Amino acid sequence: MRQSKLIAYLKNQAKQIKEQTLTVYFLARDPRCPILIRLLSLVIAAYALSPIDLIPDFIPILGYLDELIIIPVGLALVIRYSPKDLLEASRTKAQLISSKPISYIAAFFVILLWLIVGWCFINWVFKLTS
Repeated sequence: MRQSKLIAYLKNQAKQIKEQTLTVYFLARDPRCPILIRLLSLVIAAYALSPIDLIPDFIPILGYLDELIIIPVGLALVIRYSPKDLLEASRTKAQLISSKPISYIAAFFVILLWLIVGWCFINWVFKLTS
């Protein structure tokens, strides 16, 4: 009985983080949002939705610390410093979208974004060593 309450609690927390991530994503796309908040929102949403981690999950303990620290802190910063009216509009969109099926198009663009970032990084490294 106690274990089922824990699982229900964890599922609820995961749903809330998913909705907050979508809220941050919509804030990043809103042109009325301040540019610094938009940039931070874009980075946090891309990192949260990306299958690629800063620290791989197979590394004991450290592998999950980035998900437990970076994403919640980034979400909290964006939500705290965002204009309230834009935050509420984005939150409403996120609640509507979170009840719909997964978008493979969005996954494609997130992976594409990470590939572009990786390509730019590799080019930058090669220019430094040349």
